[in-house]
Amino acid sequence: MPCIAVSTAFVLLTCFLAEALRKLVSAYVPKGLAKSALLEAIAGAELCGTGFELIIIADHYGWQVYAVYLFLLTIWFGTVWDRGVEGEDAAACPYLHFERVVEKTMSPLEMAIRTVGATIGGIAVFKYIQILWSLEVAETHIGRSHGHAFEKCSADLQVPVLTGAVIEGVATLLCRLTSKYLGDLAPKYASAIDSFVGTSLVIAAFDLSGGYYNPVLATGLKAGCKGHTNVEFLIVYWVGASLGALASIYIYPLLKNALGIKEKEA
Repeated sequence: MPCIAVSTAFVLLTCFLAEALRKLVSAYVPKGLAKSALLEAIAGAELCGTGFELIIIADHYGWQVYAVYLFLLTIWFGTVWDRGVEGEDAAACPYLHFERVVEKTMSPLEMAIRTVGATIGGIAVFKYIQILWSLEVAETHIGRSHGHAFEKCSADLQVPVLTGAVIEGVATLLCRLTSKYLGDLAPKYASAIDSFVGTSLVIAAFDLSGGYYNPVLATGLKAGCKGHTNVEFLIVYWVGASLGALASIYIYPLLKNALGIKEKEA
């Protein structure tokens, strides 16, 4: 079987298992913080589980193929993580919850629980990935299960720490401004447009900071890698990205007024 077919199958399997777990949690776990934490953990695991396989794809097939997979996965995540039902949504991205705390639409406790849940899911999923890679069905997986992001990997940060933090922060700001803009205008194919912009920004920073723009994704895939200290990692991928997202809260209203943007009526 071609290696790309195996990687595709593993990505689809991860998404299928995550969706099955989501449905079980939605059906049987009562609404509350525990349910939110579980849904965040599943989303974090799905995000990082597919992310590990995307690393394989990028390494062996180039950024163009990687970009196609990322584009499609981003649309999928946006579709299944937020069901539009209160208490049954997930983000697998802490700064979205930070924004809601600042806007006073989420309590600090819920923000903390959701953040911890997503982060644990993102870190723990590698055990599952190890099982898949240890099967060595594809040549591209041979030997990969023996080294974890916390053991033998190299950091993606190829620029100074503060430069990396600025890159992650500015790109995250652009992502959030795009999402808010699309949310107000609700154009046709909004999710595809949002995904295209996000994917393009990831590719733009691919050889600079890695283009993670998500603390959970960066933590699950690259925390502890050789090339930066833990403090440097936090500055770039947690502080940088989060400050960029929080800045969007204050910048978007100015942009909205300047462009004369009006929210689409329900």
